[in-house]
Order: sequence, then structure tokens, then C-alpha cells
Amino acid sequence: MKQYVYGILIASAALLSGTAHADHHAEAKAETPAAKYSTASTDIGTLLDNDATKAVLDKHVPDFAANPQIGMARAMTLRQIQSFASDMLTDEVLNKIDADLAGIK
Repeated sequence: MKQYVYGILIASAALLSGTAHADHHAEAKAETPAAKYSTASTDIGTLLDNDATKAVLDKHVPDFAANPQIGMARAMTLRQIQSFASDMLTDEVLNKIDADLAGIK
């Protein structure tokens, strides 16, 4: 029984130290502002409705906005639909889109 209690205490201490470690990293990340738009967190509808972000999509995936089925994907992100359009939305393309989106305020 004592070993069980010690195991719980050790696990709890590890979790708490991990949390403190994570908090430290969260503070460090807070100093660097996150990109306003990204392929992982911004839905397609938002990207299409903004002239600057739509221009980025048009640059990297020219026929994307004109696709008649795009309306069904407006609430999803590009990363979420990547598996459905893996030939067009490769990791390389999405990374280039993210790089361009990072410059938009």
C-alpha cells in the first residue's frame, strides 16, 4: 500500500513540475505574438472572405477558391481538409501558405 501511495506522490510531483515547466514555456510563447491566420487554426471561410488572405490562397492553390464544392468546407481549416486534397494541399504548400499568412496583420 505504501508503494502505491509513493507512486501516486511521485506521479503527482512529476505532473506538477511538468505543469510549472509548461507554464514557463507558455510565458515565453506569450512574448512572441502568434500569427493571426494559419492553415491549422483559421477556417477556410475566413481565409476566402479576406482579400489579403484569399490572395495568398490564390497564389499557392490557384483553383481552390473557384472549386464549386468549397462551400462545404468553409468551416474547416486547410489542414483539416488536407487528406481530401493531398495532391494539392501538400505539407510544402501549406507551409508556404503559413509563411505568407504570417505576414498579414
